[in-house]
Amino acid sequence: MTHDELLELIADGQQLQSELDDVEVKSARGGTPQRLYEPLSAFANRTGGGVILFGLDESHNFEIVGVGNAHRLQEEISHLANADMEPALRPEFTVEEIEGKTVVAVEVFELAAALRPCFYRPAGLQRGSYIRVGNTNRLMTDYEIFGYVSARTQPTFDEEPIRDATIENLDRLKLEDYLTQLKRTRPYATYLNLPFEQVLSQLHVVREVDGVLRPTLAGLLMFGKYPQEFEIQMVITFLQYFGTTETEATPRGERFLDNRKFEGTIPEIVDSAVNQVLANIRKSSLIEGVFRQDIPEYPERAVREAIVNAIAHRDYSHFVRGSYIQIRLFADRLEIQSPGGLYGNVTEDTIENEQSTRNRLLMRMMEDLHLVENRGSGIRSMLEAMRQANLEPPRFQDRRSSFWVTFRNHTLMSPPAIAWLNQFAGLPLNDHQRLALVYLRHNEQMTNSDYQRLNHVDSVTANRELRGLVQADLTKQHSTRRWAYYTLNLPAEEKVTPPSLSNEEKILAYVREHGSISNSECRDLLRVGMQRASHLLKKMQGNGLLKREGGRRWARYVLP
Repeated sequence: MTHDELLELIADGQQLQSELDDVEVKSARGGTPQRLYEPLSAFANRTGGGVILFGLDESHNFEIVGVGNAHRLQEEISHLANADMEPALRPEFTVEEIEGKTVVAVEVFELAAALRPCFYRPAGLQRGSYIRVGNTNRLMTDYEIFGYVSARTQPTFDEEPIRDATIENLDRLKLEDYLTQLKRTRPYATYLNLPFEQVLSQLHVVREVDGVLRPTLAGLLMFGKYPQEFEIQMVITFLQYFGTTETEATPRGERFLDNRKFEGTIPEIVDSAVNQVLANIRKSSLIEGVFRQDIPEYPERAVREAIVNAIAHRDYSHFVRGSYIQIRLFADRLEIQSPGGLYGNVTEDTIENEQSTRNRLLMRMMEDLHLVENRGSGIRSMLEAMRQANLEPPRFQDRRSSFWVTFRNHTLMSPPAIAWLNQFAGLPLNDHQRLALVYLRHNEQMTNSDYQRLNHVDSVTANRELRGLVQADLTKQHSTRRWAYYTLNLPAEEKVTPPSLSNEEKILAYVREHGSISNSECRDLLRVGMQRASHLLKKMQGNGLLKREGGRRWARYVLP
């Protein structure tokens, strides 16, 4: 770490008056702090690693106080990292004089996934493994430890036989259709001509247990008559909220606009869940000649890929087999949460290019039935669908016990965004940089990885173009190297968009101009669903702002 990079890290802590998710601050004025194994373990288990900064006093505005004995501090940390951490760590030390005081930075590098979790050997695996959560270190749960340990070998939970089920619980017509497809695509696979039950055993749809053929978990989920008879929680739930939080209620006090549960085989669940999302999201209309095309708020291809991936890559171990996939639709976003974190060498940053299959049997069956394409293409297809819809890329969050995909519905290059960009018309910016500025208008910060995903460029190009935005004084870089992130560097009044009209004000303006409004016109005006439009119109009627004329589907609302 260079002197300037160290100054950047110190400045970030002093400006934010807080530790960061990848930076922990210790004073060490009176000697080596206790329990340093916690941040060593947590940063070694964290994607990207982290830094422990010694010589700053968190309790006094992160003031530089200097360490008491830099030489002894390094010796004791090196001994702790090498002798007491499993596996042994090799942190990198940087010692600098700043404001006449000695500051020590200890860089802890992330371990390869196959070596995690790193733990404090005297406490043992269960009591000595830590994970970084925000700016704190937390003891890992049994499941988080299991998630790392189980990833060292190929999981086979999807291949396990279902104890109480038999081959009679599988749908023979679905199985025969499946075998017909395989024979068509694999004409030289002679094993497909064996007796029916023997073929199913060869394909691991069933396994023999004590002389009885029992469906595997993958076989039951793909071909069962009613899989939830044996695996009750193998469902997808769908919740639609009224606003942008789970607590915001409708005018009638209802928490949910819609609440569904989807059961059946995986192909049936996927279709039901996708159709429900598409039915509940807003749509805009594009008129081309005499034809009208409805454009959904979120691209169908992206929604389907996210739901399919959630099923294909979730953790089916006994730790979380009782958990289900959740879909939550808010006014500003769509969230899809599946049990279990990322598997193997895949991380949030590499998910677009790396691939590692947790459930290989289930994945093969889903490929055979064309629910998924060639492995590794699903995420790229999802990203491309969002780009084509002019939406920002989905956000991926690996929370170890669950994995989240979040879609946001604000259109990046909307007319207001283009008008906002016009203030920079005289600057030599390319389209990538303009899109990044609009992204930062909606988000607090951007990393090199965010820029790559947004613009579909490599790391070198992203770094060069981000540096160009900094040189143009449009963005500000915080920290350096792998910790670098960028924020808008514009006056506050330029960042804030003018307050838009409320929904009620928009409705009143429409009625003043057109004389009346129907539920359908309200939906088109506000880009909301039927239920929300009804809530708004009835609320305004109850408040005396509108008067209803006509009944049922002919109802219109006018000024009183």
